[in-house]
Amino acid sequence: MKKQNIKIGISIGDLNGIGSEIILKTFADNRMLEFCTPIVFANTKLMSFYKKHFDVNTNIQGINDASEAIEGKFNVVNVWKNHLKINFGKEDIFLGDFAFQSLEAATAALKANTIDALVTAPIHKKVIQSEKFKFPGHTDYLAQALEGESLMFMISENLKVGLLTDHVPVKNVPQVITEKLITKKLQLITHSLKADFKVQRPKIAFLGINPHSGDNGVIGDEDDKILKPTLEKLREQGHLVFGPYAADSFFGTKNYENFDAVIAAYHDQGLIPFKTLSFGSGVNYTAGLSRVRTSPDHGTAFEIAGKNEANHQSFQEAVHAAITIFKNRKEYQKLTKNPLKKQGKKL
Repeated sequence: MKKQNIKIGISIGDLNGIGSEIILKTFADNRMLEFCTPIVFANTKLMSFYKKHFDVNTNIQGINDASEAIEGKFNVVNVWKNHLKINFGKEDIFLGDFAFQSLEAATAALKANTIDALVTAPIHKKVIQSEKFKFPGHTDYLAQALEGESLMFMISENLKVGLLTDHVPVKNVPQVITEKLITKKLQLITHSLKADFKVQRPKIAFLGINPHSGDNGVIGDEDDKILKPTLEKLREQGHLVFGPYAADSFFGTKNYENFDAVIAAYHDQGLIPFKTLSFGSGVNYTAGLSRVRTSPDHGTAFEIAGKNEANHQSFQEAVHAAITIFKNRKEYQKLTKNPLKKQGKKL
């Protein structure tokens, strides 16, 4: 029997951004249909408008439910019937509701197992806000919808960066970082490295909270009072954790190459070097959830939206990452389902 393709659900993102362009360009290459069955949650008329606007050769298959998806086709679930006016590059609260409808429908399909994994196109975090969506981004929404702990995990071939705090104002970062949070994030990233990336014994570096990791208390005492003692406890428990390292020199000296992952204290401390080193090929992965979700490493890019200038490489990498992680996780679950029984058979 022919093995079925992995079903990749795709939320459209902000309708005035570059989401539609990078999605269509990714699947204009028919070879992508050999790796997965794409299912976009939007509207066929809207996707046909985008197809004509960007002059891409992606054949659209309209369906009413993800369960009707046809392998070898670019499937579009008709989430709404409204005729929408697109103004590329403009903030539009009215359209923000349709971005949410797409995400909501895709998430429901993920929970119902009618799709295997989810790839999200970029949303505009202000425009999408409503009574139904009061979150700083996809990560927090999915953590609640899927009832799990989440970790923003930026991944590329040579670098993986997790965050202790993600969409938290810089002024609040020191108050948010606690021993409990550090331990929880380490557990999430360690499990993800094992289950999602086949790393048997993860070696993880932590970046300091303050410049120069506080310089022994001269530049803040959070590293000495919170981070260092917590890492010492974790080492005593057998975890291969190292640091805290001064963030300003860690990436420039390529020290990150000595570790399976790096955990940054806050958003920009981790994402600026990650995007500098991996922009265009990096992927935002939400680790820790019961389902697989990835996204490109960039935003809505309103400044180039509609101009047919968007690079779809990161979105394509997000699709490939979702496929790989889904397969790795299935294999890990199979291997760890009943290890004692398997060991007994070998004996």
